[in-house]
Amino acid sequence: MIGAVGIVEAAPAAKSDFVTVKNTHFARKGQAYYIAGANFWYGGYLGAASGVGERARLLKELDNMKAIGINNLRVLAVSEKTEMKSAVSPATTNAPGQYDENLLAGLDFLMAEVAKRDMTVVLYLNNFWQWSGGMTQYLNWFEGTPALDPNVTKDYETYMQKTAGFYRSAAAQAEYRKVIASIVKRVNTITGKPYSEDTHILSWQLANEPRPGNSKATPEEKAVYVKWVDEVAGYIHSLDKNHLVSSGSEGLAGSAQDAQLYLDAHRTKNIDYLTYHLWPKNWSWFDSNNPGGTWDNAISKSRDYLNSHIELAKKLGKPIVLEEFGLDRDGPSFSIKATTKIRDRFYREVFEIVSTRAAKGDPIAGFNFWAWGGAGRAANADYWWKPGNDFVGDPPQEEQGLYSVFDSDVTSLLLIKEYADRLHGIKR
Repeated sequence: MIGAVGIVEAAPAAKSDFVTVKNTHFARKGQAYYIAGANFWYGGYLGAASGVGERARLLKELDNMKAIGINNLRVLAVSEKTEMKSAVSPATTNAPGQYDENLLAGLDFLMAEVAKRDMTVVLYLNNFWQWSGGMTQYLNWFEGTPALDPNVTKDYETYMQKTAGFYRSAAAQAEYRKVIASIVKRVNTITGKPYSEDTHILSWQLANEPRPGNSKATPEEKAVYVKWVDEVAGYIHSLDKNHLVSSGSEGLAGSAQDAQLYLDAHRTKNIDYLTYHLWPKNWSWFDSNNPGGTWDNAISKSRDYLNSHIELAKKLGKPIVLEEFGLDRDGPSFSIKATTKIRDRFYREVFEIVSTRAAKGDPIAGFNFWAWGGAGRAANADYWWKPGNDFVGDPPQEEQGLYSVFDSDVTSLLLIKEYADRLHGIKR
């Protein structure tokens, strides 16, 4: 139809064009939909028309990912300006209610280009970790507490305990909902399409790796967290009836190793599918300096972690996505010149479990590896990011090259394509 200003408005999308949950699997356009995905947190940044934007690079990255069978991207939608050195800058939110339209239009550009390639996107709306400002920056704004940088303090237990105060801060929660509404109700400045009607959004996600607190989270803290997941997910559904909503949880590692808490947080009808992450090096299962001596232990624990969460998904009757996993380069080294034999071996182990269990009909809906580095390159001898450097898969809290898959990592790319093709071949 012709709108008031003469713009041709597309007919509303059919419900089947959106990704939906069918029993314990995803469906799209009447077909089974399995994710072979990448984490691409900086995609909206590259889409900006000026400043940090690199639109030519973005198009190249999307084409390269599409070529190896990647059909889903997990992308940071919102970041908060902060004084912390290990956080990305600029940010989409400069202060409460002050949004950077250049960066948000970059997200619009990303979504327009994703649509051309018929890929889908998971957009996360906050971060438990400091590398995008996140929850600790909200507390800085509204509680007046320091924005804690665990890269500086090295005290993650205190960081997690204090950051969980975000869920209990009425002022922070009110602002968070305003930010959610500003994104979910946004109209794409490139396509003219409301985000709520964009069939290339797979889901909204509450945050990257939300946790109830630290490893000693109290029953009260756990209860607050479960309530927060339910209520925020419900709020998003109230704004947008078309899209799925997910939590962004790491699984048991993000649930104080409490399986009941993980089930309770995801039991609500407002959470449409489960998520989990796998980090054998970060969790001290694997020592990169002693790969031979720690490999068997790491793989045994990884297999158990992967399979046990699929069983938890069965209990709730919902799909689950392994949306983060990674391992560093041989050496260990951050250099792009270092080989990736151990990482490739790890990826194959992970892909084999995901694809085999998916083919059996188990509720594993796919994977997103961490993370796409593409054509980005580390700029500094110490491998730490500084403003103005390329964005890669590793955010500023980590060395650039730690977990990134670059466009020159041929063996890794071929491996991803092999298993992407296998997942895409599953019929239901």
